[in-house]
Amino acid sequence: MKAILVGIIEREDKKSFRESLEELRELVRAVGGKVIGYIYQRRNSPDVRYFVGAGKAKEIQEVVKGTGADTVVFDTFLTPSQVQNLEDLIDARIMDRGTLVLEIFSRRVRSKTAKLQVELATLTYQLPRLYGKGREMSRLGGGVGTRGPGEQETEIKRRAIKRRIQQIKEELEEIKRQRREQRKRRERYGSDLKVVRVALVGYTNVGKSSLMKVLTGRDVLSADMPFATLDTTTSARLLFPDLKILFTDTVGFIRKLPPELIESFKATLEEVQEADIILHVVDISDSSWIEKVKVVQQVLADLSADEKPVIYVFNKADKLVKEEEQLHELRQQFLMDAPAVIVSAQKGWGIRELLDTIKQVVQQVVKV
Repeated sequence: MKAILVGIIEREDKKSFRESLEELRELVRAVGGKVIGYIYQRRNSPDVRYFVGAGKAKEIQEVVKGTGADTVVFDTFLTPSQVQNLEDLIDARIMDRGTLVLEIFSRRVRSKTAKLQVELATLTYQLPRLYGKGREMSRLGGGVGTRGPGEQETEIKRRAIKRRIQQIKEELEEIKRQRREQRKRRERYGSDLKVVRVALVGYTNVGKSSLMKVLTGRDVLSADMPFATLDTTTSARLLFPDLKILFTDTVGFIRKLPPELIESFKATLEEVQEADIILHVVDISDSSWIEKVKVVQQVLADLSADEKPVIYVFNKADKLVKEEEQLHELRQQFLMDAPAVIVSAQKGWGIRELLDTIKQVVQQVVKV
């Protein structure tokens, strides 16, 4: 994939625009693509027909032709008609942020549950986008009030997609029921053994999987790119003789996440809703960490999980200091309204303090 990225700057918000476009570049990299250029336009609101203005759309067409780009990725969610209009004008594949994220997810998922969730999100995203093509193909049809072959074909596809969506939803509900039963069985394991659930959440690529490996010893995939791992993993650790901690790593979040993904991943995010404690992992080497913390906090609020006890885990400290003994120099920079620990999962720094903090919060949640 050789991609041109396109976005608009609204209300002089340059910083947010640059960060969003840089994130989009990383998403393209995550599917093995290469960004060969950026095009942007200052507008107070998107154009109904092309998202950008007609003149800028023509400019994109010329840039694609001149650079040999095969894909144009828009940093937004395009309407079906916008995609159709852009495809008619530009000789390249048109993708929006939602399509790109869904493609990453479809390539990365491994478990049956995650595959179902991604298929549901993809079908839900595609369903309204069938109508534009149906209208175009229906021009081949007969007189007024009749359906052309294109429109008929679209209606058949629409019904098939709706049936598959309903089937997937039923399968996911059954999986959720099975998980609830599994949790009940785990909690009954051992008459004197208590269980506390701890969910790791955070923006994508903050090092949650690396931290999960350090905390539990479980070997999980970790890589320096968005959505390196998408399958929920759970591992146990005994912090007290009669108390088991179940750590669950969850999918990372990004800004402008397709609403269909939030909805379809309810079965995975249920682990967050069921958690007793949340470890909110933050990449403190990222200059935009505050804005990304707010994104995650909003997602937690959407899941009705924002009232749960939270421990902030400021990760990747090794990118700011050279020795573990220097971690105390960072503490005043990262004060939060909840317990917070500075660590480096990569180097193993601060993990002992993190475990002690988890113990303290656990003691508040359950009598040990």
